[in-house]
Amino acid sequence: MSPDNKNPPLLEINDLHIQLPGGADRTYAVEGLSLSVNRDEILCLVGESGSGKSMTAKAVLGLLPPRVDIAMGQINFKGEDVTKVTPRRLRQIRGSEISMVFQEPMTALNPLMTVGRQIEELIVAHAKLSAKERRTRILELIESVHLPNPERIIDSYPHELSGGQRQRAMIAMALILEPEMLIADEPTTALDVTTQAQILKLIKELQAKHRTGVLYITHDFGVVADIADRIAVMQHGKLVEIGTADEILNTPRHPYTRSLIAAVPGMEPVTVRPVLTEEKVLQISGLGKTFHARTKLLGPKSSKNDVRAVHDISLDLRKGETLGIVGESGSGKSTLARLITRVIQPDAGSVLYNGIDLLSLSRKEMRPYRKHIQMIFQDPYGSLNPRYKVGRLIAEGAMVHGMSRDAAFTRAREMLALVNLEPSAMDRYPHEFSGGQRQRIGIARALILEPSVIVADEPVSALDVSVQAQVLDLLTEIRERLSLSMIFITHDLRVAAQLCDTVVVMSKGEVVEYGTAKDVFFEPQHPYTMYLLESVPGKAWKVPDLGQPNHP
Repeated sequence: MSPDNKNPPLLEINDLHIQLPGGADRTYAVEGLSLSVNRDEILCLVGESGSGKSMTAKAVLGLLPPRVDIAMGQINFKGEDVTKVTPRRLRQIRGSEISMVFQEPMTALNPLMTVGRQIEELIVAHAKLSAKERRTRILELIESVHLPNPERIIDSYPHELSGGQRQRAMIAMALILEPEMLIADEPTTALDVTTQAQILKLIKELQAKHRTGVLYITHDFGVVADIADRIAVMQHGKLVEIGTADEILNTPRHPYTRSLIAAVPGMEPVTVRPVLTEEKVLQISGLGKTFHARTKLLGPKSSKNDVRAVHDISLDLRKGETLGIVGESGSGKSTLARLITRVIQPDAGSVLYNGIDLLSLSRKEMRPYRKHIQMIFQDPYGSLNPRYKVGRLIAEGAMVHGMSRDAAFTRAREMLALVNLEPSAMDRYPHEFSGGQRQRIGIARALILEPSVIVADEPVSALDVSVQAQVLDLLTEIRERLSLSMIFITHDLRVAAQLCDTVVVMSKGEVVEYGTAKDVFFEPQHPYTMYLLESVPGKAWKVPDLGQPNHP
């Protein structure tokens, strides 16, 4: 869909240069960018973290950070250069003519205000409606984004809604004034495949209904395959390729685009890998956990509000095996991981590690066994103490278990080499590393105790596709070299297909399917498994064979 003289672009960016403050790793966050978005079109802007995608979106709305300036270029919205308008005019454009959906709704929504009140603020600022008309309009829009019980939703606070509901509320807020353009910045990155599919369908429905132009920012090529009309690819602040969805997804020309697409995990499980032995490292039997909620902050617990997080889970982990646990948020995946590692205490069942029931041990008796079962967390930044240098963070576990400081730091350097980081990383702080590098540090910290079992809880969900591929390759290599057994928790079925030998599908705290990756992906038996597989973004797109990814 290309613009013509009769139908000029809704948004046109010409030779945009966004200058970074002195001392940054490059002069421009965005350099020489030219692209357009038409009415009734979805343009997907893709690239890795640091490519300039989000900075471009912020520039359109005049929301650039302090000391970051537009040095050159134009951003024309309906023929008006928004880089030259007054602050008052820019405020008029935001919300009423251009709206934005952010990646993390919890940081964009005010936790002290109900959802309805926050949406109402926009109407008050931009339209003259009575209180009754405002409420009617809000309820209609909440219903249009397929949120259940609109009356309850608008009177709820953000923390009372699920991640998918919060994202729908954000979309409702963005569309309340029927803007002509919507900017969506990674709005589905952290969501389950089913919620992701619903949000993408919703955006397409609303875009078609209102003939909205959409600039959709993402690093997920599955999402791109589902919704894009055209695709623009950015690297290091520069546009390297632009074309129709079919051209970019199936016949990419630029080496960077080709490397990104080659790194996308396929939906076909890898060749069945012979597990080293039939020896069972972990035997989990009848595991259960119910959380008892209180009706009031300091009131008594009420069985009426009980949440049965995990119920009667039984499964085995063999030596050298990677067992995948998949399911939506709330299915019990992470609770199961915490039960296995004794972070929380189960109500029932047993976890046998080489024949020893870990759940029968006291805290003191459990301590020697903790080094044998280590965890890699989803958010390495949240699990790494920002006040400690990386060397201490990695060595600390070994020192707790009796290793001398010198030996622990020597071992930490070896672990950094194992995860392909330079020895100089020892003397730096976590904030000085990228997301992928921090995840490598988390892996090194888990491996320094030479565990038999690694429990990895969504370790690649927030990473760019190429960085994700590197971390998965690293985990595969380490698993083979050290004969590790691994429990890999994920909501990304593409990742599970590439890494896991066996797959467990969980729903509402129970195992609904359990089998080899090949059986689960090619011959699913349970309706819920079939539903998950059908919901995978880009399922219909067959990733072209472009050779081995050359990770940039």
